[in-house]
Amino acid sequence: MLATTTILLTEVEGWVLTARGKVRDLYDAGSVEGNDALLFVATDRISAFDCVMPNGIPHKGEVLTQISLFWFEKLRGLAANHLITADVARYPEPFRRAEELLRGRSMLVRKARMVPVECVVRGYLAGSGWKDYRATGSLCGIPLPAGLRESDRLPEPLFTPATKAPSGHDINIPLSEVEKIAGAPLAGRMRDLSLALYQKASEWAESRGIIIADTKFELGLIGDEGHEELILADEALTPDSSRFWPRDGYSPGGPQPSFDKQFVRDYLETLDWNKQPPAPALPANVVERTSEKYLEAYRLLTGRSL
Repeated sequence: MLATTTILLTEVEGWVLTARGKVRDLYDAGSVEGNDALLFVATDRISAFDCVMPNGIPHKGEVLTQISLFWFEKLRGLAANHLITADVARYPEPFRRAEELLRGRSMLVRKARMVPVECVVRGYLAGSGWKDYRATGSLCGIPLPAGLRESDRLPEPLFTPATKAPSGHDINIPLSEVEKIAGAPLAGRMRDLSLALYQKASEWAESRGIIIADTKFELGLIGDEGHEELILADEALTPDSSRFWPRDGYSPGGPQPSFDKQFVRDYLETLDWNKQPPAPALPANVVERTSEKYLEAYRLLTGRSL
């Protein structure tokens, strides 16, 4: 039986927290094996409508970390990544003394110069892409055939980058804007790599019963200027960074069931809540069903259980 302790915040005695995101806590780990390193810790926090809920989802941080590790290994033939190790025994002190807290939900990674662009790839017409298509006949400025339905598979996967917003939703931008931010050569590499990663990952996932409708990658640069390597960083192809649908029962023409925060969003939509902090607590049945979906996504993708 899996333990159900929920980790909402982390503190490692003797080390100062560098940043705290909606889900992850980051620590500067100094120099490790010749690399400037960070420790990523995925908590069980969950956000919806850009608000962090006061209670978390058991096993969520472990699922996010273990799925990312799975994809880093499976996709490394296409892209290097920032992982140094997820073995707590190889972490510097005092992180090793926090093994019980960090085991399974953390990874030691190389620092990278992150490109300030969300590398979004869409294979299906859903979410904001569906709204955009209904209004304009295009997806992020890219014309599409008439008559497509919600959740239809696109003629081909599309690279639809976005800027990273400090708060609220990210803003879709054209490739020409990425070229201004990163330069045309790097923008082209980012597009090509993102599409290649999505193609390989989506083929694997579909063979395991999951449709990856869309996802976003975080890409960074490591190395000396002029000889920098473009790498995959942060998390990769998790239920938090992707839209996962069950392949069985896929039926375009409306929304599809998903493996992520569906139960949380559905519950919150029933409340008289203005979607501003503070967020309401989630009832036990919503927490339990959401945890089950995260665990199911991990099991299907990897063939393993936590």
